[in-house]
Amino acid sequence: MPAYVIGQLDIHDPDAYQAYLEGFLPSFERHGGELLATSAAKTEVLEGTWALPRTVIMRFPSVAAAKAWHSDPDYVELAKIRHRTASANLVVVEGIA
Repeated sequence: MPAYVIGQLDIHDPDAYQAYLEGFLPSFERHGGELLATSAAKTEVLEGTWALPRTVIMRFPSVAAAKAWHSDPDYVELAKIRHRTASANLVVVEGIA
């Protein structure tokens, strides 16, 4: 069953954040990740509130694969850059077969 990781982002230091982006794909793709959508501009809210201005939607083959990516030592090290340069909320949602 596929799984989706949905992230909300607010990038505080775009120049330093580039180092995160440059290292992102190798560990992401190693776990079967596929980038479905990302917003360079502020996310348009149709109802309710959205905590942070940008959104990213990623697909993985399973919840286990998404969690394996998130806990991959290479990604954990890379995420330290994201933690310094941006605020983020990440959730994993099991897909519908």
